[in-house]
Amino acid sequence: MRAVITGATGFVGGHVARLLVERGHEVTATYRNPERLARLRELDVREAKADVLDRAGLRRAMRDAAVVFHTAGFVGSKPADQVWKLNALAPRLVVEAAAAEGVPRVVVTGSVAAIGPAPPGEMAEEHHVYRGGDGAYADAKHEGEAEAFAAGARLGVEVVSVDPSYVLGVPVDRSQPGETSTRIVANYLLGRLPAVVDGGTNIVDVEDVAVGHLLAAEKGAAGERYILGGVNMGWVELIDRVAQVSGVHRSILVLPVEAAAVARASQAARLPSPIAPEGVMMMAENWRASSRKARRELGYKTRPVDRTLKATVEWYRELIDRGVFAGRRTSAMSVFSAGLRIADRTGVVSGLQGLERWSGRRLVAGR
Repeated sequence: MRAVITGATGFVGGHVARLLVERGHEVTATYRNPERLARLRELDVREAKADVLDRAGLRRAMRDAAVVFHTAGFVGSKPADQVWKLNALAPRLVVEAAAAEGVPRVVVTGSVAAIGPAPPGEMAEEHHVYRGGDGAYADAKHEGEAEAFAAGARLGVEVVSVDPSYVLGVPVDRSQPGETSTRIVANYLLGRLPAVVDGGTNIVDVEDVAVGHLLAAEKGAAGERYILGGVNMGWVELIDRVAQVSGVHRSILVLPVEAAAVARASQAARLPSPIAPEGVMMMAENWRASSRKARRELGYKTRPVDRTLKATVEWYRELIDRGVFAGRRTSAMSVFSAGLRIADRTGVVSGLQGLERWSGRRLVAGR
């Protein structure tokens, strides 16, 4: 089978490419920046220059393909124009290019953000009505998925969407510093994470997500979405587990979910903040999710979360020991974290831990 992968030099896309090569498939990896191709140097893949917004380039790359995996995207909230083009527009362009070249099936990498946060006490599922999230990213991912499905129905292409949750693990090229989701582990280990919000998330291993992509290509029903999640937990529990697995114990403030309202007001007033308001607002949401549909219909499976955390920590320790993060400029987050360490040494944090028993909620994580 000949497969084309957009975003193959990225975190998820790289693992999809490796898995396909290991299983004997012919793989074409599209790229925009040739420097990033070094991340695939260990893989026997064909390279095709094609921006996901370039219809002609996409068509050239997809010629004679049996399936396209559209893993390319942009994780972030700024610049808004780029967020929208790469997450909302590009999926439709990819499906249209596939239709023009007679490619029968496209697997689109969405996100649980495209489904939206779940109501308190519930888990997100594929059939939930999208109610929006804080920030442009969720809206753009939701729009992109809807556009891809509509284009597939209009043009006769089988479109299947997979929606990973919060992805951790090790990239194909482990010499590369982490991107997007794994940075929370790096920032904790480096002492650059001052706080987390007491919201909920779902942690999944990147290798399990890659397998889920291939299962979706083989067994997924056209026009359906499948959540590729792992284990539901709070951000506080995630930090506690990273501390336990790594043996590195740092005091991290735990902000209540009500901090989202303060962050929203701060963003509107354009006030400076040690933590990006978008991050606070996203963390305050309930991103717990269910993968029952993927398990039932695709045979999707996941590994224990502590195995994923151990691998992620060990990889970041390699990078830290090699000095990859040395010399990075001081940020508001790192200054705030340094202040917190001083507070820890003077006993202020111990006082907060005492208040936990009185307040009935966590105030400090990572200890």
